[in-house]
Amino acid sequence: MTAALLPPDIRVFERGWLSSNNILLLSETGNALIDSGYVSHAAQTLALLDEALGPQPLDLLVNTHLHSDHCGGNAALQARFPGLRTLIPPGHAEQVRRWDAAALSYTPTGQSCPPFRLDAVLVPGTSLRLGARDWAVHAAPGHDPHSVILFEPEHRLLVSADALWQNGFGVVFPEIEGLQAFDEVGATLDLIESLRPRLVIPGHGRPFEQLDPALAAARQRLAQFRADPRRHARHAAKVLLKFKLLELQQIALADFHDWAAQTPYFALLHESYFAGSDFRSWIDELLQDLVRAAAARLDGPILFNQ
Repeated sequence: MTAALLPPDIRVFERGWLSSNNILLLSETGNALIDSGYVSHAAQTLALLDEALGPQPLDLLVNTHLHSDHCGGNAALQARFPGLRTLIPPGHAEQVRRWDAAALSYTPTGQSCPPFRLDAVLVPGTSLRLGARDWAVHAAPGHDPHSVILFEPEHRLLVSADALWQNGFGVVFPEIEGLQAFDEVGATLDLIESLRPRLVIPGHGRPFEQLDPALAAARQRLAQFRADPRRHARHAAKVLLKFKLLELQQIALADFHDWAAQTPYFALLHESYFAGSDFRSWIDELLQDLVRAAAARLDGPILFNQ
């Protein structure tokens, strides 16, 4: 049933957790892509588009937000399609223009994103033509303060980015920086509920129809994080560790410790929530959690993604 709710001019490339999903919107008057994945998957992103587009160009690229797994392929797409126009949420436009990797979160998270060009900004409260359809642009702060979600009213399709997944939502990054954003997460979930989409296309995972169970799961998780912010902080740290493992696949444990020690968000999380424990021991505890969850494997001095 889910596939039947997706018009034939819209294709969803479901990616792994290192890259966000990509949504291709086709039209005789111009083809658009929502989100471009992580930089190390850029060749795969280009291959998926080449297969889907054939000789046609990609005309428009839209980023729901500027986390590296959603815009890391921007530079490669701009190089492949010289006429490509790129639209981003307005909050970080100046940081993109001068390319401030720290303000854009890439340095603090220890992640990579090649510099790219922006041509215009997305304006919440307006409508945007993507492919053959008009999409309403809505501000969706919480996971990222400048994130947007996109809603197509005819078929009631929602591109929810990382504001809502089938089993939760993305790390609330402003909370890592000491900014209260759990209320914004809740308000964004309320907005999504008010839109009543028939099909949700999340930033990660397959599209889904069951809105109410997804909202209930997200709100339950949000309530847990509100009740125990340390739980969210620990979750955020493990997500950052797992993301790097997904990128590297394997690394010497000593080198991984060095990387964590040099990555600002880990120092920030440790100082804010876990200062009572030794930093290296704290990282070891997090890695053991990943091993117990079968998300990583330690073989002697080498740590493997799993």
